[in-house]
Amino acid sequence: MPSALTGLRALELSSTLAGAQVGQLLADYGAEVVQVEPPGGSPLRAEAAWPFWARGKQSIALDLKRPTDRDVVCGLARELDVLVETWRPGVAERLGLGFEELAAANPRLVYASITGFGRNNPLSKLQGYEGIVMAKLGAFGAHQHLTPRPGHSFIAAPFCSFSAAQLALHGIFAALMEREKSGCGQRVESTLIQGILSHDTWNFLIRMMALKFPGAFSAARPVSKRMVPAQSLAFRLMVGLSRDGRFLQFSQTTDRLFHAFLKHCGLAHTIDDPRWKNGSHEDEAAREEYWEMLLAAVRTKTVAEWSEVFDHDKNVWGELFRSGSELLDHPQMRHDQQVVTTVDPERGPVEQPGPLVKMSATPGCADRPAPRLNEHAAELRARAARAESLGAVALSPSDRPPLEGVTVLELGTFYAAPYGATVLADLGARVIKVEEPSGDPIRTILAIPELGGVKVLMGKESVAVDVSTPAGRDIVHALAKRADVVLRSYRAGVAERLGVDAATLLKINPDLVYLDAPGYGTDGPCGLKPAFAPTIAAAAGLSMRIVGPSVPERADISLDELKSASIRLAAAGTFIAQSDGFSALGVATAMLLGMLARKNGAPGQRLLTTMLSTVAHALSEDMVRYANRPASPAPDPELFGLSATYRLYASSDGQVFLAVTSEREWRRLVAQPEFSALANDARFRDAGARRENDAAVIAALTPIFITKSGAAWEAQLTAADVACVVSGGGPVEAAVTDPDSLARRLGMVVEVNHPTFETHPRMIAPVQFSRSRTLAGEAPLCGQDTDRVLREIGYEDEQIAALRDAKVIGG
Repeated sequence: MPSALTGLRALELSSTLAGAQVGQLLADYGAEVVQVEPPGGSPLRAEAAWPFWARGKQSIALDLKRPTDRDVVCGLARELDVLVETWRPGVAERLGLGFEELAAANPRLVYASITGFGRNNPLSKLQGYEGIVMAKLGAFGAHQHLTPRPGHSFIAAPFCSFSAAQLALHGIFAALMEREKSGCGQRVESTLIQGILSHDTWNFLIRMMALKFPGAFSAARPVSKRMVPAQSLAFRLMVGLSRDGRFLQFSQTTDRLFHAFLKHCGLAHTIDDPRWKNGSHEDEAAREEYWEMLLAAVRTKTVAEWSEVFDHDKNVWGELFRSGSELLDHPQMRHDQQVVTTVDPERGPVEQPGPLVKMSATPGCADRPAPRLNEHAAELRARAARAESLGAVALSPSDRPPLEGVTVLELGTFYAAPYGATVLADLGARVIKVEEPSGDPIRTILAIPELGGVKVLMGKESVAVDVSTPAGRDIVHALAKRADVVLRSYRAGVAERLGVDAATLLKINPDLVYLDAPGYGTDGPCGLKPAFAPTIAAAAGLSMRIVGPSVPERADISLDELKSASIRLAAAGTFIAQSDGFSALGVATAMLLGMLARKNGAPGQRLLTTMLSTVAHALSEDMVRYANRPASPAPDPELFGLSATYRLYASSDGQVFLAVTSEREWRRLVAQPEFSALANDARFRDAGARRENDAAVIAALTPIFITKSGAAWEAQLTAADVACVVSGGGPVEAAVTDPDSLARRLGMVVEVNHPTFETHPRMIAPVQFSRSRTLAGEAPLCGQDTDRVLREIGYEDEQIAALRDAKVIGG
């Protein structure tokens, strides 16, 4: 078989991480991706991950301000399937490269735009830098405790960019599928702000309840004011330091597993001792003493000794807090062959993650290196010159969603895989969720039943079935026979034991796209291991990417240093955006890729994504190895930012975030009266000089920013087209729930109903279309749709009643 996207032509007009990662995935699966670079080359070429982001692409250097070069893009666009651009709203149109102009000559074009805040709202003109979006949302302010110093903490992980790239891919693939019916393309839009807001599992719902019923609920802090864990879950997801000075993330959430862990810690005597209550004691001093005992116990073993425990006792598990590219050596990544080596013509062998989705019939390919600058110019200019217009076609709006007619059968729990199906439901797919009669455990994960599951269930139909029974298995088989996609996220061996594995269901429905989406894998060294968001964050290096520079990691740190580091590392793994969110968005990409491959002639096939490998792609800046590799961007030890011009600064009433990344933006900044003295300072004459004198730039800017309020600086500098905004105090979920919230002001929130909570806010579909409509579904109760769905597949009322009496079905 050819690759999943063989024959697809795409053009990348972008110099951002989000745009690069869209193009990379398209190229990995056989699309011809042309990257348009400025004459001096994309600024991304200087980054360590360039050979990863640009692998398999073609390069042409064009000055888009020159009409003749602009004509080359217009010519290439006449034969395109997909165009990706990441400019600010209005830039493409000013260049004559907007969707309307290009679609007039190629009505089949799918035109994807990725912006910071959207195209038509009060923040549309603001530069969509990752840090600017995070500051506006209050993400830096919401996580002040990531560093011991007072004030907001900069977050270095690309939560916005990678997520926005995945959303853009969802829109592109859905639009291509819709094009098969209508014959017409359309504009697809995703944003960085919706990318990060897609991660939040239930915080916005907790806040919604507090606002809805004032006085009935109060917020529970995860740690006390003295930074002592306030919940017993912190001890079950314990962060400790080994005897040889490496941090470990433990994962024992149930009583049985936690008690096994305590025995290996030499603390079995505490299990039934009322003084400790397994860490759930109401008294803070008791919790702190219990915490210190656990920290001391973890510290009695080296990493190698703890690894022996993990190997011999399947009830105990923990992950090393990796950093940098250490994930490439993870035994599960190696077992699943998710690390590849490409020979780059300029850098030699480059070790990097393989394609995001493993596909049994149409596998991706990552063996084509990144192109040299302008390497394919002659061929592409010739093609553009001979390209012919397809002729204008009226692109009338559709009242139908792009995935109408697609059926997804969901076999999974919690968030990391199921939210991927929620994304498809927003795009019009019918998602039938099979859950146990007692319900997906996410429904009862919070103190208020149902609250934890609302977001991940929205737009789905719930069928409550005991799949472990023969009659329940028959129901799943009947549903699979009529489905387009099966999504399952059980741990290794469970699907086979239940008779709903890929081999079984593909025999029933040979055209099925079957996606395995576990935490680690379906077999191998870690296939049976529990994969919670903090576990994967530690294993993949996400937590260290966020707080690593501020955490001392050596064997001789003091108890106070250890306690502070433990709290901060734990917080990094449970940030408002986390491994679960990355993984769920990757799951949606995989399902759509599988369906598109099938439309292109592929048979039914088995797909695999894992939380671990998806986070490897999200942390792409770290996940490359080659000789003389430049360093990845990293924050300073106090977590203010990446450099003097991409950083938090104190204002007279709080903090602001400044993002100045080009000479043009620097000139705009120093054109302001307060900064004019910097214009003639030789230490700051160009980007290279400013990098060499970074501390001096900080020293020069700090006393200036303290002279005015954050709001005054934001108003003045954004009016001068300099990206500088108030760093909000959070919480991030307030951007969705509160009456005058940021997301509401941007038109990204709607009200829906719930059988228990009545009216509540939810985000609109995170990707929007110029022709197709999207949906904003409601969350069902467990088994709410069981009877109706069973009737659809041929069950009579008497059979349904008998199944319910036998407790095979619920609802």
